[in-house]
Order: sequence, then structure tokens, then C-alpha cells
Amino acid sequence: MEERLIECLKIAMEFHVTDIHFHLKTYPKESLSIEMKIEQDVKQMVPKEDDIRLFRYLMYKANLDLSDIHHPQTGRFEMEIDGQPVSLRFALVSSYHNTSGVLRILNQHSPLHIEDLTVDYDTSIWLRNITKHTSGLFIFSGPTGSGKTTTLYTILNETKGKKIFTLEDPVEVYHENYVQIQINDHQHLSYDEGIKQLMRHDPDIIMIGEIRDSQAALMAVRSALTGHLVVTSLHSQNCMSAIDRLLDLGVDMYQLKDVLIGISNQRLFNLGAGKRSGVYEYMNRKEVAYALEHRCVSETFITLQKQLQNAVKKGYIASDCLEEYTL
Repeated sequence: MEERLIECLKIAMEFHVTDIHFHLKTYPKESLSIEMKIEQDVKQMVPKEDDIRLFRYLMYKANLDLSDIHHPQTGRFEMEIDGQPVSLRFALVSSYHNTSGVLRILNQHSPLHIEDLTVDYDTSIWLRNITKHTSGLFIFSGPTGSGKTTTLYTILNETKGKKIFTLEDPVEVYHENYVQIQINDHQHLSYDEGIKQLMRHDPDIIMIGEIRDSQAALMAVRSALTGHLVVTSLHSQNCMSAIDRLLDLGVDMYQLKDVLIGISNQRLFNLGAGKRSGVYEYMNRKEVAYALEHRCVSETFITLQKQLQNAVKKGYIASDCLEEYTL
């Protein structure tokens, strides 16, 4: 089973895929399909006779309860691929006749520099300016698979000489230079308690892994109000919808106006030869204030659609790539 797993992982890592999907069907007969998204296309692995056993093997490696596939479970484990340690997370959820498992590769990318995130010079300057701030709230937004977590960790990696503490649920990428705290409700370690604990250590930068609920949103704003630099990510289709999402989660508009000093939204595009680049729309503090006051973007704001069109004109990405994305 390990040979089959390594085969899947090598293919995923070759094409910079972070998630491998396993679909276990029990009716009318038991079967397992293995899929991964490569360059916007879903590719299915050629099935092998023992693939069903692979699902149980993943549960075993992740230290999950093998007798229970009816309740959601998540576990982590490490493997060595070509002499390099690879951190993995396996999560499963079931319906009546189907069980879905997702194997995420957590650390397959080497540390990037800001200039590696995008080929657009102006965007790289905006991203680098984030590292010069000492207080306020920055939000990196985008849909699933858009690279926002990579952007977030790259910003942290480029911030030198700072005490960085993270609150994550779960920890996505381990880093030896950060103090990383994983939210664990079973051990009564909530966002609220985690913030209280890390504040005692006088952090320079607080990273909240992803805002998914009201508690995380309120903690991000509250931490920024205390004079710290807070960076986080949020699932949204554009900058304006990210702001709307924060307000929907109960964040006070006036507090948000006080602390939100930048927000971005991004998509990933293939450049060929195994390279990818992010295309970003981004708001500065004045544009954020305008959006909060008028609930629409200002005339100075360059939308993601316009950024994509500019990238095509400059030859950064192919024109047919635009057809793959609905903004």
C-alpha cells in the first residue's frame, strides 16, 4: 500500500497539487476512485486492484478510528519521499453510500520570496510594503486553491527580526521560527483563549490562519486594535465581498475602518514549465475606508478583472486563461 501512496504523492508533487481526493463507494459494490486537480482539470488515477485497501491504510497512517467511517475524522502523519520529509493531513466525511477522503500535502513547497508570488512588479511592491507595517490588519482573500495561504506564509517568511505567533485550525505549514498554536476545542483552547495566551509573550505579528466564523473575525480585529500587526486569510471572490463577509460575521464597521489597512484577492495562473503566478486585486487603506463608507469600490480601485486583462496585455498569461475563471 505504501508504494501506491508514494506513487500518488509523487504525481501530486510533480504538478504542484496540494489535495488528493479519494471517493469510496459502497453501493452497488465497493470501489475507490482517486482524483486530483491539475491545471484546472480533474485527473483520475488509473485504478488498481488493491486501491480500496489504500483508503484503510490512509486511515491507519493518520491514526483514525478504523471502525468508524460514519463520522468526520482528521489526522496527520509524515512520510519520506525521495529523502525529503513530507507532512500530510487526511480528512474524511461520509454520506449514506459514499465516503470522501482528502489527503493534503502541507509542506511540499520551498520557502518563496515575495517576487516569486507574482510577475507583476506593482503587486510585488504592494506585498513587500506589508512587511514594513507594525500594526493593523491585512487580509489575504480568494477562493479555494487560489494560493492565499502561500501568500500569507511568504509574507511572514519575508518579515525579518520579528516575534511571530500563529493561531491556526489546523496548523497548515510548520515553521521553526514561529510559535504556532493549534486551536483545539476539546482541550478548551479556543481563539479567545489562544489570543489571551499569546498576548503574554508580546508578539510583533499575529497570524490567524483563516477567518471562518465570528469568533475568529472578532479576534482578528480585537488583536489589531491592541496595536499589533495581524495577518489572516478569508475565503471570498473579491475584496468587496471579503469586507461584506466580515460585516456579516458581526465585526463593527467603525472598528474595521480603524484597523483594516489592506486587503487582497487573488487567482493562480500557469506560466508553463511548472511555474505559476498570482494575479491580485488589492485595496489600500483609503480604498478600504471608501468601500466601508459607500459599500462599493472607489474609482481608483483596480479590479481583479482589470488586473487579469493587464496581465494578458503584458504577455504574463495567455488570453484563453481568462475563460477558465468566473469573477
